[in-house]
Order: sequence, then structure tokens, then C-alpha cells
Amino acid sequence: PKLLTMVKPSGLHLKLALKLQDFGKAMFKPMRQERHEETPENFFYFVDFQRHNAEIAAFHLDRVLDFRRVPPVAGRFINVTGEILYITHNEELRSVFFNSPANNTCFFAKCLYVCKSEYAVCGHPDLLEGSMSAYLPGLSIAPRISIPNPWIRAYSFTGREEWEVNPLYCDNVKKLYPYNSGNRLLNIIDMAIFDFLTGNMDRHHYEIFTKFGDDGFLLHLDNARGFGRHSSDEMSILAPLTQCCMIKRSTLFRLKLLAKSEYRLSDVMRESLSRDPLSPVLTEDHLQALDRRLGHVLRTVGKCVKKLGEPQVVITDFVESSRVTTSHPGGNNR
Repeated sequence: PKLLTMVKPSGLHLKLALKLQDFGKAMFKPMRQERHEETPENFFYFVDFQRHNAEIAAFHLDRVLDFRRVPPVAGRFINVTGEILYITHNEELRSVFFNSPANNTCFFAKCLYVCKSEYAVCGHPDLLEGSMSAYLPGLSIAPRISIPNPWIRAYSFTGREEWEVNPLYCDNVKKLYPYNSGNRLLNIIDMAIFDFLTGNMDRHHYEIFTKFGDDGFLLHLDNARGFGRHSSDEMSILAPLTQCCMIKRSTLFRLKLLAKSEYRLSDVMRESLSRDPLSPVLTEDHLQALDRRLGHVLRTVGKCVKKLGEPQVVITDFVESSRVTTSHPGGNNR
């Protein structure tokens, strides 16, 4: 469907909330970094770039892992002149458009931090690539709440959180509601494995739909700070797994399947991402990093099993799905 109107949400990075002619809504995050560029080594995770291709790749990885917790995301080209400037009725938005010295159409946003002309995004000369993420239903239809991640990082240059200095931190978490029963802690560990594979260190909160109660699944939203570095692995992201030494049986089965040569994670992801309009979404270096990080996860589980025994480490889900034993990693199983 064609774009109808759009507004700019405030925040740290420029993005557009799109309203479509079919009354759908989507979040557009424009390209800010080339695929082959790694995050500068001196960047902290909370000032890192937001990458449109990371949003796309995270959606595909979420399906390959059979979590199904990321709303649909696809790559798109938009014409910033014909589909934004000429059709918007928002005068404030029109006022931030300009032509660059290279005669490209650019725009920026007005917000608190890096939203000014120096941080504008530009078409080439009008076309701009980015990720298009589907909005969740409104809160009146699908109420949900945002909860701090127990393994949240210190969003300062010098601070450290308790989990970073206390190796027994998970024992404290297990005593707290809602992590003392049900699947919540196991879902946190799923999320940590997902974030480790993408390299995303910026998971400060998670959201759940309230209608499913305490056993509802976690939503894996805002994945644009993944896939920033392929040359290193941030092992601290795996802290929930390494400290708790627990994993769902269904998750472990899926990971082992994706480590087999016939279903290698990088191959399944390459095939899945090839269908996106912005393919190739990830470089080969990032695809190979997925295989390497998967190996780290499986070795971590192996160490836990050796230390504590499989019955204490590999936990049967309360509502475990049987489809994981029959489905192809890249297929649509629902």
C-alpha cells in the first residue's frame, strides 16, 4: 500500500512512523551505516548506531530459531521526495528537508540528542533504503507492559550492575517474582541467546502481553543495535545462561539442529534473507559469526551439563511444542 501520512517520533535516532492507505502502521528506520562497516571499537553500546539491516536480520533469525517473538520486518526503498515531502501535511516535517551539496534530498528530525542537520539521512538522490517494522495492535486491543531486564546494563561510562560483579546473581533472581515460577526466567535466557547471536547489548527492557499472564512470551522488540561487530563476540550477553545454567529443551533441540551441517545456521539465514528486497541483508562475515556464536552457546550448555547434570540444566517447557521436532529451521511452521 502507498504511504498516506507520517509523523516523526522523538528519540535518539531518526525514524518515521508511517500511516498507510490501508490503515496499517509501520516504523521506518533509515539506513545509517553500510553493511560492511563495523561499530567503532570505542563506541559504547548505548551510543551505537541503529542499523536497519539488523532489524531485518533479527526478524529472520527469530523465525529460524522458532521463537516468533519479533513483529514482521522487511526491507524497503522509499522515495523521500515523492513519498514523504510531497504528500505530508506536517509542516514541521516539511521544514527539515533540504538538498545536500551532492544534490541529494535529505531530512532530519527535531529531538533531544542527535536529531539535527549534521545527522540527516539522504536519498540517492531520492531513494532511501530502510527497515519497515509492523506495529503491534494498539494497547486497547493488545495490552502489554514493559519490564526492566534483570540483566540490564549500566547506562553510564563507569557504572556496573550487580550481575556483572556477583557470579551468584541468578540465585537472587530465582527468588523474585515472576522469575520464581513458570517460564519467565527460561524466556529471559532464550532472549539472551537471541541477543548473543546478534551481538545486541542494548536489551534494557522487555515487553509481554498481559492477557497471557505470567507465562506469556517475551516480545523481542528494537533489535537495531545488533549485527554491529562480526569480528568479536560479547560473551557477557550470555550472562543469564552462564549464571543460571538453564535452558529450554525445545530451544536446545533447535540450536543443536542448526549446528548440523545440513541445517547450518548461516546457510538457513542466508536462504531466508535472500527473499528480502534489500538482499544481501548481512555480509558473509556476519553470517559466519552466527555459526561461531552458536558454537559458544552449545559449549556453555555443555559446561553446565557437565557441572550440574542434564536434568537440572535442560528444562522441559511447561507448554512445550512438539512441532520443533518436525519442522525445517527455515520453514513457516504455523
